[in-house]
Amino acid sequence: MINEIKQRALQEINQVNNLKELDDFYRKYIGKKGEITKILRSLKDLSERERKEKGELTNKIKKEIINLINSKKLKFANDLNHQKTSWIDVTAPGLLPSQGYPHPISLVQEKIEESFQSMGFSVIEGPEIETEHYNFDALNIPKNHPARDAWDTFWIKNFDLLLRTHTSPMQARYMEKNNPPLRIIVPGKCFRHEATDSSHDVQFYQLEGLMVGKNISMANFKGVIEAFLKDFFGSKLKMRLRPGYFPFTEPSFEVDIKREKGGWLEIMGAGMVHPNVFKSVGYLPGKLQGFAFGIGIDRLAMLKYKIDDIRMFYSNDLRFLKQF
Repeated sequence: MINEIKQRALQEINQVNNLKELDDFYRKYIGKKGEITKILRSLKDLSERERKEKGELTNKIKKEIINLINSKKLKFANDLNHQKTSWIDVTAPGLLPSQGYPHPISLVQEKIEESFQSMGFSVIEGPEIETEHYNFDALNIPKNHPARDAWDTFWIKNFDLLLRTHTSPMQARYMEKNNPPLRIIVPGKCFRHEATDSSHDVQFYQLEGLMVGKNISMANFKGVIEAFLKDFFGSKLKMRLRPGYFPFTEPSFEVDIKREKGGWLEIMGAGMVHPNVFKSVGYLPGKLQGFAFGIGIDRLAMLKYKIDDIRMFYSNDLRFLKQF
């Protein structure tokens, strides 16, 4: 019987023309349920002499068939390599290069900039490595002021420099070199030395806004911000102002929003520019008024796209980025 299987296997392997057929052949004879495997499993029921004789013959034939399978497999591999190096199908469609995907923070920042530019605001950029003067002193946060502790600053050793904790320093930088009336927004990355969790990170993106003129009031602020928030979230949004505290504004207030579903949610801090800030940039006190505000771009992105962990923005996970 084993010799009959051998002769049949030798005839069939000559008819094998590809790897799929070779795999079927392997399973038929050598696999777990193959014919030769069944014979080897049946040897336990034979006498010791028969088991030895039949076992040696069966294993010899199994080895021969395996060698034939390996030779056939090598032949197919060589044929395939020859085809790849010697023949090109010029009619085959080309392979497209990998496509990049816009980052959700970039998408949100572009939307914010478009919204404010439509209201006459200019987009300004500033340095991420900042001086103590512009980050604190010019914004009415002098040395030993308790408010400094809230900014969890990364200081650069042996220099009067730091990683900016907010984009507000550009208020002072811009006003020093430009006369009012003016209206600007300043998007950019900020850094704070604080614990990382689902809603906080050591790096984040913030948008600073500033509008200064002779008769700028809280009514102007409310109109501008409400127009922006409704443009960003939809016309059914509600907004309210609550009293707050920031060293560089007086009065200061928090801005809450309420969408179609859910309760009130704090979205930004703002206020009327403090007279001391105007004084530090060389503006005459009492002649000008203006408002300033700061809002987290990451937070807006999380709300818009329903993202529940800020760390996803910096994970470089392509599965996450491909969704945008």
